[in-house]
Amino acid sequence: MNVHSSPRSFLALAGVVVLWASAFPAIRVGVDGLGVAALSFLRLAVAALVLVAVAPFLGVRRPRRRDLPLIALAGATGMTAYQILLNWGEVHVSAGTASMLIAIAPVFSVLLGRTFLSERVTRTVLVGSGVAIGGSVIVALGGGSAGFSVGALVVLAAAVVQGAYHVVSKPLLRRYSGMEVATYAMVAGTVFALPLLPGTVHGVAGASAGALVSVAYLGLLPSALGFVIWGYAVARLPLAVSTAALYLVPPVALVVSFVWLSEIPRLAEVAGGIVIIGGVLLINRQARTTAGDGRRDDPVREAAVD
Repeated sequence: MNVHSSPRSFLALAGVVVLWASAFPAIRVGVDGLGVAALSFLRLAVAALVLVAVAPFLGVRRPRRRDLPLIALAGATGMTAYQILLNWGEVHVSAGTASMLIAIAPVFSVLLGRTFLSERVTRTVLVGSGVAIGGSVIVALGGGSAGFSVGALVVLAAAVVQGAYHVVSKPLLRRYSGMEVATYAMVAGTVFALPLLPGTVHGVAGASAGALVSVAYLGLLPSALGFVIWGYAVARLPLAVSTAALYLVPPVALVVSFVWLSEIPRLAEVAGGIVIIGGVLLINRQARTTAGDGRRDDPVREAAVD
């Protein structure tokens, strides 16, 4: 990879962190006013339309016909299922809690890669996975007095399908750019979300102006612009720098959620979030080592953290 670091590259990376972190409180506003179905469909549709519109200017090619089944699976998991589960989960858990639970997605990416792609899993990866999963349990249990919340389980399910997206997109990334894969998956995800259209019409009819602004923001900025500037930053910065920046998303989400929604995280949730990030750091450290030996890629680089 040719690296051309510049202030613009770091500014783009900072923009990605802020945009993807702000998505979590924006989801909370949107789901309260629109409902899960409308928010899920509209965010995907807005992002897909924008990405398709800019595709010719970003060199996005048409996918090969033989890759369409894999693209469809990527769209169904990483876009449609992920949006529905995350939005549904944020009906019951805070935006900051959701951001910390989603941070575990690379763990599921590694474990699913071992199951379906026969990728090597070392002792370090297993330890890191166990640590991160333990952190998610702390976050979930720290969400209230009722014990392990259903909302937390739903958000963890969203992290699982995001991990599945990483695994599914891996073969595609050998033939297409990250921007191309994101565009294809977003369009496919919108198609799979079409059954949500009746609920979307109903949700929009009774939506507040704030909810509509929120979904427009989510589709235009964290989803569409976020992918564009992420590709720009990753192409120009060292992989270690761009990867490390993603660990800032949960803490920034906590700050944005406090400013925007006045959410105050519980101490147990913050502690669990730190444990999750520590586990993912262990996995990522091992992934960098094996990538240097030509055995695998960095699972966090492939993540869509929004």
